[in-house]
Amino acid sequence: MPIKVSDHILQRLREWGVEHVFAYPGDGINGLLAAWGRADDTPRFVQSRHEEMSAFQAVGYAKFSGRVGVCAATSGPGAIHLLNGLYDAKLDHVPVVAIVGQTNRSAMGGSYQQEVDLLSLYKDVASDFCTMVTVPEQLPNVIDRAIRTAYARRTVTAVIVPADVQELEYTPPTHAFKMVPSSLGSPDYAPVPSPADVSRAAAVLNEGSKVAVLIGQGARGARPEVEELADALGAGVAKALLGKDALPDDLPYVTGSIGLLGTRPSYEMMRDCDTLLVIGSSFPYSQFLPEFDQARAVQIDVDPFMVGLRYPFEVNLVGDAKDTLKALLPQLRRKKHGSWRKKIEKDVARWWQVMEGRAGVDADPLNPEYVVHALDALLPDDVMLSADSGSAANWYARHLRLRGNMRGSLSGTLATMGPGVPYAIGAKFARPERPAVALVGDGAMQMNGMAELVTAAKYHRDWEDPRLVVAVLNNLDLNQVTWEMRALTGAPQFLPSQELPDVPYADFARSIGLDGVRVERPAEVEGAWKQALAADRPFVIDFRTDPAVPPIPPHADLDQIEATAAAVLKGDSDRVGMVRQGLKAKIQEILPGSGRARRSDDGS
Repeated sequence: MPIKVSDHILQRLREWGVEHVFAYPGDGINGLLAAWGRADDTPRFVQSRHEEMSAFQAVGYAKFSGRVGVCAATSGPGAIHLLNGLYDAKLDHVPVVAIVGQTNRSAMGGSYQQEVDLLSLYKDVASDFCTMVTVPEQLPNVIDRAIRTAYARRTVTAVIVPADVQELEYTPPTHAFKMVPSSLGSPDYAPVPSPADVSRAAAVLNEGSKVAVLIGQGARGARPEVEELADALGAGVAKALLGKDALPDDLPYVTGSIGLLGTRPSYEMMRDCDTLLVIGSSFPYSQFLPEFDQARAVQIDVDPFMVGLRYPFEVNLVGDAKDTLKALLPQLRRKKHGSWRKKIEKDVARWWQVMEGRAGVDADPLNPEYVVHALDALLPDDVMLSADSGSAANWYARHLRLRGNMRGSLSGTLATMGPGVPYAIGAKFARPERPAVALVGDGAMQMNGMAELVTAAKYHRDWEDPRLVVAVLNNLDLNQVTWEMRALTGAPQFLPSQELPDVPYADFARSIGLDGVRVERPAEVEGAWKQALAADRPFVIDFRTDPAVPPIPPHADLDQIEATAAAVLKGDSDRVGMVRQGLKAKIQEILPGSGRARRSDDGS
């Protein structure tokens, strides 16, 4: 029997092994929706509450599965709504394919309803491959190239299909002039640099006496090699946020995150090293790397377009992290673990004392650092963590020690609000047998997280492990921006832009068949985490946290301290609380483990 173009598109997705398409319906893809009905919903159509959430779910699926994420939307507004999530994928180098509808070919150029120039609109976000299908013979090549390019370039690609084309009878390309046949498959390949470049890199690393390593998500597949290298060079290892799960945090030489959300050991290691090795990371903030004339540096990255950025590297190695390190390791001279490595390990141990002390500081009503710190010891061994942008990302970066097979991610480069909950949902479709935890602020929860609870309620019975815990840090404030105003510009909190209404998040969860609890006392925190992690359905914890607990860097410089003081002098709405909590937090850095405030049920 003849099949339609829409049928062939879904068939080709199945042949590529695509099992889920995260989407929202609309008449611009009615042909595809009908094809889904004929195909018995294979690949599965996963319905979000908003197209942006479909894109975020595709990103989360891709991040936690390693496979291409596919999303779909109608023409015009639906295609526009996808963009933020697609840019999140592009900037974090995640393979995602967008399939979007378009008005009929006969209406194009006629200022028709919902007609948008999608080729122009998607020209940047899908710059590696963006094509409109105008005749059936363009298939299957267009679908094949979209998926193959997304994998090969770790990026976003887009396929635009006008509504009338979806209804045409599919006819394959013929053995004729200007026809483009195609084939399935995206073979694995692992580029390695030339032996001469590897030897040059080894010479730089061998001559260093204070070696610092920075890894990103590109090092995730090279964990044993990174551990062997750190041992051979007596190095410490810092991690960009997207590489937080690339190496266990319980290794004594792992200094944790770097940058604005980073740790003091990472900051000091970069400040004092004489040699830098960056593996699989495009960490953007060069001010947190060594001074430009301080350290000799080597970079390893699989993407030739990403080498040489951020720092004046002496040697750039283009290659897969695992295979490049395998070539490099035999040429490294083993260094004695002397004062440099011992200082790093001492600083790391002290840092975790500081984190425990900061978590132990009383706040009104809850210290958000305690909320997240209490989760650390309770994390399931196979947990999938997502964190939203904002102050939640600070506590995710500093207080959670990822170890073993734990996975975690957030919007690393775009740093957009709103992906925390849809990431976790995408992760659950990628690995339905594993639990997921999302840390989100109240701003992100109000922006779109509450609506995506409806998506979780719709699908959770299909997950082998139904646990999806959403922890809302409810401080009635867009807190990260508030603190950035204080620390970077010396401006006081501007309540009309920053103040948020109090929403009963747990009550809402229960109203749609999920479960949840509101927590306002420190004594209830650990029990709430345990209850949520033992639940038989998605669970929301509404933590009422103190907005005065500062998320500013632990290594804040004098300018930031002066700017924050200026905000106080200008009449900040929370000046008493911010001074009190800031002083308490800093005391823990000076005297870790001592002077810890007593916790009580009444918050005193």
